[in-house]
Order: sequence, then structure tokens, then C-alpha cells
Amino acid sequence: MRFLYHSALLIVFFITAFSSNSSSQTSPGKRIATTTSGNSYAAIDKKALEIPDTSTSSTTSIAAYINTNFTTDIDKARAAFIWVASNISYDLDNMFALNFYEKKEEKMAKALKTQKGICENYALLFTDICTKAGIKTFVVEGFTKQNGFTDYIPHAWCAARIDTSWYLFDPTWGSGYVMNRKFVKKIDNSFFKTAPAKLIKSHMPFDYLWQLLNYPITSTAFYEGKTGENHTKPYFNYNDSIIAYEKMDEMIYYAAAVTRMEQNGLRNAMQFDRLHHLKQAIEIDKQNKIANQYNAAVHSFNLAINYFNDFVNYRNQQFKPEQSDANIQAMLDAPAKKIKATNGFLDQIVAPDANTANLIATLRKEIVSLTDRIDEQQVWLKAYLQKGKAGRKSMFTKYTWFGVPLN
Repeated sequence: MRFLYHSALLIVFFITAFSSNSSSQTSPGKRIATTTSGNSYAAIDKKALEIPDTSTSSTTSIAAYINTNFTTDIDKARAAFIWVASNISYDLDNMFALNFYEKKEEKMAKALKTQKGICENYALLFTDICTKAGIKTFVVEGFTKQNGFTDYIPHAWCAARIDTSWYLFDPTWGSGYVMNRKFVKKIDNSFFKTAPAKLIKSHMPFDYLWQLLNYPITSTAFYEGKTGENHTKPYFNYNDSIIAYEKMDEMIYYAAAVTRMEQNGLRNAMQFDRLHHLKQAIEIDKQNKIANQYNAAVHSFNLAINYFNDFVNYRNQQFKPEQSDANIQAMLDAPAKKIKATNGFLDQIVAPDANTANLIATLRKEIVSLTDRIDEQQVWLKAYLQKGKAGRKSMFTKYTWFGVPLN
């Protein structure tokens, strides 16, 4: 499963804020499914929360239980949502104690063990369980608005395809709220399988791809509360774009996301920060690829030198012990092939920095020098192979790297 952030490059800063209305924090060890009225998922919730404790140590075991007890996408998604929202309590004490170097697997394992987490833990758990239950699900990153005010810290929620349609899920906001610095456990079903046109009123993704709207809402419109679709704007096929995203290299997606973010407008520090980190990730990846290509070229060139030296040493021994003519020719062809590969690696480097450009120029000169020496030996070997036994023996003089024959 692919996520929309790159943890190794510290792309995302997840935190969330809750609305400040309501009751007391529940014990992390209790399973509570206090839901908003009119819960049509009561039977599913009951079955989902009956999962044995022995099967809740990993998302794999939770997903296995869900797959065994539920068959439809909607039932599986509901089971994952209610389990995460009911069993994970919001970790107020550590909402700012983020570890950007921690892997997503470690974040999920810690949340399952402590039964506490912040929005990224909720989103990761829900996404991973759904994915392992056969539902296409992604973590979405962005920011939110409550009571008319846009929050100043990022948030994470989820997008999932149920059957053939995309919906949005926020297991964090769906689990309860904070009041008087205490987390209150209360399931809010309005954040389960939410229509994109509804959630956009309070949740703005950094990348408008994840609005899941054919007429994306701009950042300015979100701030002004104008979240109705404007059909005078260009049509955006988010479904096809998600299909394309799934086939993309991560950095190609980042570049596309950068373009969409800039097109949609930047209104706050969170967006600028996200944009900066995406561009930084792209630049780091570019430099890493250049370094890898250059290092591969150097490695290939060193092999060419080694192969050429092997041929020269064998020639200096008057091709003893004897090998077939084909094998002798192959020995000299080997460094030539490595030279070709070396140039291929260098040709793939685009827009290197000044230091790398100088290194490349120096290596190119070395390649020309070695190529000339290989060509000299190719001319000599061609003449050698055309002679008989006596003629071949007369051609041997020792040959050094500098091309000076020794008697």
C-alpha cells in the first residue's frame, strides 16, 4: 500500500485538533461503542467489537478477523472504523511529541499496544486494516476548519473505495472529542463513509486530488466557506487521476501534487510547509539519482579498466595458457562493453550540480583515453588472429599501460 507521505524524508507533520465541546476520557482498556443516535451499523459494530484480545496485536490479525466475519466492502470498512475509533484513545499528552524517524509499522504497533494515538495513528490503522481486508484505502493529509476557524496544525484522515465509489473517513474525529483538556470517547458516525461534498466543508487536503470532487474547491473558497462545486471551473476526473497515481513513481506523484497545490492556491503556513517538503523530497531524490548514476558509471569504468588489464596481462604472457580465438576476442570486447555501459550511465544524468558536472567531465576524459587504448589493442588483435602460428609468435612484445613496447 502506498501512502501520500515519505517518512524517510520527513515530509509530513501530523497532528490534529478537536472541537472543544463535551465529557470524560475513557480508559484505554475499555471497548466503548457509544454512538450517535440512529446507528444503522449496530449489528456490525457489535460483531466487530467481539474480536478476541489475542487477535488485536496487529493489523494483519484484525483484518483476518474482519475478512472471516464480514463479506461486503461497506461492512468491512465499518468494522475497521468502529474498532479503531472504539479502541484507540486520543493521546493528548503526546500530541506534540512526534517522532519523524519512526516507521509507519512502528507507529501502528505502538498505537495497538498502548491503545493511544494521534490522527496519524488512527489514519494509519484504519488504512492498513482496510487494505488488508481488500479495500483500496489511502491516508489523506491536509488541514481542517472548526466553528468557522481554520486550524493551524495539520490533520490526517482517509479515502477508501467502497465497491465502485470513493468516500472519506475520519476515524480520529469519529472517535470522540476533547473538552477541558480531556478526551471524551463518543462515536460520531458523520465521519464514517462521508460524501466528499460534505467533508470538504471542514477538511481540506493539501492535494486537491483527495477532495474526490470533479470541481475542486480552492483554498480561498475553503477559507471563505464557499464549498459548493463551481461547474464553471474545469472538470477534474479524480477517479482516473487516482488510477494514474497508483501506477506512478513516488516522485512523479510528488511533482504532480506540487503542481496541483500551486494551482489551488496557498493560504497558510501548513500548505507552504507541505509544498516545501515535497519540493525538497523531489530535489533530494534527484540528487540521489544523479549520485547513483555517477557511482554506477564509476563502477562500470573501473570494471572496464580491470578487464583491459586482464587482457594486457594475458597478452604479455603470450596468451598462455592457451584459449580459443573467440575467448581471446571476448576478453578484449569486455572492457569495450563496459565503456559503453559507462557512457550510458552518464548520459542519463540531467542537470547535475557544478561539482558533479566537473567529475563527469573528468571521467569522460578518462573514458576517451581508455577507449583509445582498447581500439589500439583491437587493431593489434585483429592482425594477430589473421596470422598463422609462426606469424602470431613474432607479434609478441610486452605492452604496458603507457603503450611502450618492451623487448
